Amino acid sequence: MKTAQSTQESLFTVIKNSLPASISLVHDISELLNISYDSAYRRIRGEKELSMDELKILSQHYKVSIDALFNIPTNNVVFKSTFLSDQGVSFHDWMKVTLFELRRINSFKEKEFIYSAKDIPIFHYFRFPDIFTFKVLFWHKALISSAEFNDSFNTLELDEGLLEMGKQIAVIYSKIPTCELWNEETFNSIIRQIEFCYVSGFFFKKENAFRLCDSLEAMIHHLQREAELGFRFTPGTSPEGIEGSFKLYFNEVLLGDNTIFVKTDGNSTAYLTYNVINLLITTNPHFCQQIEKSLRVLMKESTLISSTSAKDRNRYFIRIYEKISALRKKME
Repeated sequence: MKTAQSTQESLFTVIKNSLPASISLVHDISELLNISYDSAYRRIRGEKELSMDELKILSQHYKVSIDALFNIPTNNVVFKSTFLSDQGVSFHDWMKVTLFELRRINSFKEKEFIYSAKDIPIFHYFRFPDIFTFKVLFWHKALISSAEFNDSFNTLELDEGLLEMGKQIAVIYSKIPTCELWNEETFNSIIRQIEFCYVSGFFFKKENAFRLCDSLEAMIHHLQREAELGFRFTPGTSPEGIEGSFKLYFNEVLLGDNTIFVKTDGNSTAYLTYNVINLLITTNPHFCQQIEKSLRVLMKESTLISSTSAKDRNRYFIRIYEKISALRKKME
């Protein structure tokens, strides 16, 4: 069992590592506990023990597992949840959380981002307004109980503020060293969604469905170029980046869900999706270790198709272009 002081030090270490570099730990603790900076410093340094009420406030606010903090063996894992609905988190708020998380991750000196992608990683959609708009409309039509975007399929337009936030997310994501794991199914979901919406009559203008196919091809062409270069860059700009900062793997068999593992300055966070877009977030060390181990094994069993393996890379992307072409023919 840890001593009270070492446990308190561990708590503040976890809290500090969860904050963006731009946020002062002392200021945050002072505001949260309604104490002076000096009192906050003494608690952070372990000179004054936290009360039970203060421990409760900190653990709840920063989503720190008390079991993990005291090193108590348990199968329970504490998650932070973002559930999109009229009663839960709005899509605008979901975007704000995503932007905050990426800024936090990017603020660290050492960072690693591994994305096991059952579907195309959502961050890529944000760089292509038509695709981003379609996905938002589809999520609200099929998954999220909300009337906010019900009548927008005819124009494929979104609020400019939402589009701008998406661009900011995409820019930050492109700066974080990332490994993405794809398979044959990764691209299929958006193909099926466009076909479903077309057959169901959600597109009031037929040309909007074909416009989406054009945008899909543009997105895939850009991703193929990024995989070839080994780094990401903004569409429509000259390719500039750090070679090897974007690694794309292809796995012929596995990838059961959308899972993200992030390591920042030696600290780990796992992000799991449920109901397609909702997130479960945890920093539980034992759980994160399991996720990291599984993903690294998966990477070893996959083929790296970025920077090298041009034949395998081209073969994979050609199959995607063929799927888009097949969709067009179905809608003609």
